[in-house]
Amino acid sequence: MSAASLLYPAPPTIEERSGSEFIPAHPMPLRRDPNLLQIVIGARRSLIEGWTESYYRSGIDSFRILRRQIVFVNSPELIRYVVVTRHGNFERKSPQMRRALEALLGDGLFISDGETWKRRRPLVADIVHKRRLPEFGQTMEDAALAVAEEWGALPAGSEVELTEEMGRLTATIISRAVFGKNIPRDAAQRVIDGFSAYQRQTDAFNLGYFLGADDGWPAFGGKRRRRAMAMVHDVIESVINAHLAGEGDAGSMVDLLIRRNQKSGGEPLDLAALRNEAATIFMAGHETTATTLAWAWYLLANAPWVARHVHEEIETACGTRAPTLADLPRLRWCRAVIQETLRLYPPVPLLPRQALEADRIGPVDVEKSALVMIAPWLLHRSVDLWEKPNHFLPERFLSGTRIDPFAYIPFAVGPRICPGMNFGLDEATLCLAILAQRFEVRPREGYKVEPVCRLTLRPKGGLPARIVARSSRPPL
Repeated sequence: MSAASLLYPAPPTIEERSGSEFIPAHPMPLRRDPNLLQIVIGARRSLIEGWTESYYRSGIDSFRILRRQIVFVNSPELIRYVVVTRHGNFERKSPQMRRALEALLGDGLFISDGETWKRRRPLVADIVHKRRLPEFGQTMEDAALAVAEEWGALPAGSEVELTEEMGRLTATIISRAVFGKNIPRDAAQRVIDGFSAYQRQTDAFNLGYFLGADDGWPAFGGKRRRRAMAMVHDVIESVINAHLAGEGDAGSMVDLLIRRNQKSGGEPLDLAALRNEAATIFMAGHETTATTLAWAWYLLANAPWVARHVHEEIETACGTRAPTLADLPRLRWCRAVIQETLRLYPPVPLLPRQALEADRIGPVDVEKSALVMIAPWLLHRSVDLWEKPNHFLPERFLSGTRIDPFAYIPFAVGPRICPGMNFGLDEATLCLAILAQRFEVRPREGYKVEPVCRLTLRPKGGLPARIVARSSRPPL
């Protein structure tokens, strides 16, 4: 146990099963607010563990950490004010997030703002628009079927690590979609390992910001962080260079990005800008969908009554053939499982913004450069916004009840909503359906699942599980 953990132990993880109900793993809310030392230790360990019960309901709160005002916005109407009504004042990501990711993503769309964001957002939004999904559907199907073939060849009782398995799957899909080129298995593994290591070595607290530096301190990191960053960049740059050398497809996202930019009459995207946007699309499309699928398998394994609905639906919609993109309108349980997974485990559970100028959010006066925090992790589990908020209940997305778009924000909301939302939803739903048709995934007996967040929300130590072929599975 580290010295920090001895000073401030992590809260226990809650996980409960009873009858046909499942409350999946989440940290127990704190009984009292942590002090400054505990805030720093907790934030460096996991960004979702430091909340008391009072934060798991809608409202707004303001407090200070050293010289910085922190404003927590956790009600749909006030979130709308921040991200829509006053978008121009709160569009900028927090210094912690910018500093944590700038070495990896440069000025890519996820952390850019101002003119750079305004210029590139339409370009990226166009190439990942939902009308382009049919162009990438075959890529999704082929990649998922390839994983199904690999799983089918495993010896009985074989164990895999789900975040890595889903990471290789989504890396294959996004590589083919972005670059028009299949990524080798070892290259996909380097991206997975590199991003995992980068998260471990990244300090998301940024002490300089709380001491008064409005842009925070640069995150220099160390040798391990630089090595992790190089692992990711080397793979992405190699596929970009291959594309520029004519080895990619004409319909790839990078090709569309270049042609769309030329058509718009904007400044040409130089190699650095191209790499940054490609890296952003690659990392966002790979990491978020991979973790969502890993969490979905964990949830299904612990809720067999939901798994039965999923299997029956796939059989009704597809019979013995593999699910395709065209089947998604009939795979409502599969989609609901992904939607509920995103509610319980939003890939980016904190959406911090920085106030460009002083403002007023509801009853709170906001200082210039204050940290304005919107937290899907808290919002999605607010007791006054959701029935049984900690339960796994995918049927809540099947009931026809209108869900407030500012109470459910796994892809953010407003002008900065993730442009790849529809791509990611369809990709996760289709991959789940193709693999669930043939296999059950059973987490290791007695393994303690613990969600942690440094940049994205992941299961601590991964999710080891056995792959079990279903007796009624169709042939490959």
